[in-house]
Amino acid sequence: MVSPLPSARVVMVGRQGCHLCDVAQEVIEGVVARTGDSFAVVDIDADPELARYTDEVPVTFVDGRQHDYWRVDEARLRAALGG
Repeated sequence: MVSPLPSARVVMVGRQGCHLCDVAQEVIEGVVARTGDSFAVVDIDADPELARYTDEVPVTFVDGRQHDYWRVDEARLRAALGG
């Protein structure tokens, strides 16, 4: 688990101006709206501890564990959240 992540059930690490991040965030927001799970976005460029993920953004974490990178598969995310 990465220490600077918030305690939300789903966390996306991304950056400003990243098209894949925008698309991933839309998918995640749609899924968590249906499941009721918490969601947070962390700006990778605001925390040097997250630099190791710079080539993988957006990176999605579920329950503190890395789940996806580059793209978010809606069905896979729903399954991970139990829905």
